[in-house]
Amino acid sequence: MAIRAQLLQRGRPADLVTMVRQLTLLQLDPVSAIAPSADLVAWTRLSSAYQPADLRAALEDRQLIELRAMLRPAEDLALFRAEMARWPGTGELRDWQVYIRDWVAANDRCRREILDRLRDGPLPSRELPDLCEKPWESTGWTNNKNVTRLLDFMVARGEVAVAGRKGRERLWGLAEHVYPGDPVVPAEEAIRERDRRRLRSLGIARATSTELAVEPVYAREAGEPAVVDGVKGEWRVDPAYLDEPFEGRAALLSPFDRLAYDRVRAQDLFGFEYQLEMYKPVAQRRWGYYALPILYGDQLVGKLDAKAEHKEGVLVVTAIHEDIPFTAQMSAEVGAEIADLAAWLRLDVRRLG
Repeated sequence: MAIRAQLLQRGRPADLVTMVRQLTLLQLDPVSAIAPSADLVAWTRLSSAYQPADLRAALEDRQLIELRAMLRPAEDLALFRAEMARWPGTGELRDWQVYIRDWVAANDRCRREILDRLRDGPLPSRELPDLCEKPWESTGWTNNKNVTRLLDFMVARGEVAVAGRKGRERLWGLAEHVYPGDPVVPAEEAIRERDRRRLRSLGIARATSTELAVEPVYAREAGEPAVVDGVKGEWRVDPAYLDEPFEGRAALLSPFDRLAYDRVRAQDLFGFEYQLEMYKPVAQRRWGYYALPILYGDQLVGKLDAKAEHKEGVLVVTAIHEDIPFTAQMSAEVGAEIADLAAWLRLDVRRLG
């Protein structure tokens, strides 16, 4: 069910936008050890029929829109606008909500100046003035990054949006110029619909789970209740997948692929242990800097440690870590996927060891 929902069986989706409508999102990430994650997720499902230019075209045509580092179908923005209007929340606010509300209010002059500047068209953040009277304080990398944080909160308020990109640099515009003019879906109805679409994209999900930034991994009351053998807790399933035929295949997944992104769910459903190890010291890595989870049929079976070396024109395959012993057929099909990945990247395969 999870694999069908994520469009990872043998049949391929028709095109990029159709794919994203089913997945509900593509996550952006700056790391490009092999390819940008959004491109890799698309290639995994569409194969060489997909090219990065397709994604750029979908963004330029506003078929897809960036919201908080996620690319979403344009029509789905109507499911977020009511919640934006209620920023920073309703009822009794938590301490952190009070803090950001008061911080934005203290810097209202800067906020209004940004809105005025963007009325003439999109601008990168470096061309927006820092008129903040109260600096943003953080123990992390955002400390004193006043305009960056203010823009983040203005996105959450539904005032500004990413209007495009120049290279990796975001161009900011007024939300009213970027978002479609579709009728806003009332907040509670929108939350239920987002839960329903999330479950449709996952196939099976916990009813409740740990809160993750930007996109939840739970389904609340969407779908139907289910029990997973040997796993505690309540799950929800989309019954549309219950009786569908399944024909699996080999696939190489981005570390941010939604099939494996929720590491606890991947362990519960597939017995698959995985961590993204790019932030670990080299000596502590088990699978590699940017290891790709390997799917075969209905199992997550291993990790591919590889890196694209574009200057040398090669895809360097350091190791294939087998969680279960590969049969000759599995090795052949995984090898074919590696060759397809290299061809898509216009690289030759170089195997080490």
